[in-house]
Amino acid sequence: MGRQENPLRVIIVTGASGSGRASALRVLEDLGFYCVDNLPVALAPAALRLVAERGGASVAGLGLGVDARERMFFPQWPQVFEGLEQAGSRPLVLFLDASAEVLARRYSESRRPHPLADGPLGVAEAIKREREALAGLFKRADHVLDTTTLTIHELRDTIIDIVRAGRQGPQMLVTLASFGYKYGMPVGLDLVFDARFLPNPFFVPELRDLTGLDPKVGEFVLARPEAERFVDALVELLAFLLPLYQKEGKSYLTIGLGCTGGRHRSPALVLRLKQRLEEKGFAVAVRHHHIDRQLEDG
Repeated sequence: MGRQENPLRVIIVTGASGSGRASALRVLEDLGFYCVDNLPVALAPAALRLVAERGGASVAGLGLGVDARERMFFPQWPQVFEGLEQAGSRPLVLFLDASAEVLARRYSESRRPHPLADGPLGVAEAIKREREALAGLFKRADHVLDTTTLTIHELRDTIIDIVRAGRQGPQMLVTLASFGYKYGMPVGLDLVFDARFLPNPFFVPELRDLTGLDPKVGEFVLARPEAERFVDALVELLAFLLPLYQKEGKSYLTIGLGCTGGRHRSPALVLRLKQRLEEKGFAVAVRHHHIDRQLEDG
């Protein structure tokens, strides 16, 4: 297959069984991708050619689901990827994972057997073997998404952000995530900053029932000189770090800002930091993990 002038995008979704691969493929379908789960990946170049020839402008790209059952794929995947790249379509790899305990619980709740479970082989051993089989793809992955604590809506939003950022080119996508320490730190944060040194709007009666997305709360939080200095320091640090991370091949960075309950201070700071980073040309997405929790002490 020769190089195409405007090649379709190819996204390969892989990872641990039970981590959400099928859900991720459904998101790609909603975004206009033609998706096939468990297609022998050696056929990917042919599938890409067919989709490009017959799909027209309505098809955004090709999404392929790959798991460890596709044994014939693993010895061949470097050659398959090379063939796709020679055709002008560098495949983007999304690797989904979750903690072994969560994966085992999901299989227990669904009452489905693990695809690598064989006779006396238990789920824990099957998960271990699957991770070993997928180690090469894990190292090759452009984005590793830990779905241990993600809701289906958060997974959807994350994948949409990744796809949209890819349309803009190879620019790194920065996700700013607010959270509350009282509910636990979300999984998958690359950098974490603590905003609990700022006065808490929870203790201001007229602000208690609002969130950090409300301008009144934002004004209260950012009115303190130390709040703007904090944002200034973060912008300076990230303007230095982000190009270095991207130079080393990282395409997705998640930065957590936490306060006590994740309802007031950290969401307000996330919005301000997003504005400042976008002014510098960075692609930024936002997640508010605990903003809707009912709090007793902010």
